[in-house]
Amino acid sequence: MTRAAARIGLPRLRQVIALDDRGASTTEAALVTPLLVAVMLFVVLCGRLVSAQMDLDAAASAAARSASLARTDAAARAEADRTARETLAARSVTCRQVTVTVATGGLRPGGAVTVTVECTVPLADLALLSVPGARAVTATATSPIDVWRGGPS
Repeated sequence: MTRAAARIGLPRLRQVIALDDRGASTTEAALVTPLLVAVMLFVVLCGRLVSAQMDLDAAASAAARSASLARTDAAARAEADRTARETLAARSVTCRQVTVTVATGGLRPGGAVTVTVECTVPLADLALLSVPGARAVTATATSPIDVWRGGPS
């Protein structure tokens, strides 16, 4: 037994050693918590962008399908724009600006209609993140035109 242990006594020495670790887990939790919150907020940001991308993919696909069923070029463009905006509204997508671009290829049987939907997703409204500005998200879909369909009526 050492002199310190002999003077203090072994049970008292164990208490003194145990006191050195007191509060260590509280300190670790206080240091790690802000990091965990930051990671969680980053996941929320990524979730917003991924969700917007999935919704734009659905809107572009629906718009291309509806445009491929139209009989005239003007009707195809109008139908694609209306369908894309309705799909985004039904999915509660918040866009600052929506742009719908339609390539009909003349709507000839056996051809294809390609629709590109672009949405500017705001990021500044995410709580606690303070991410400035917005991010442009784009989706493109192509739908075939039926080979056996008739011409414009």
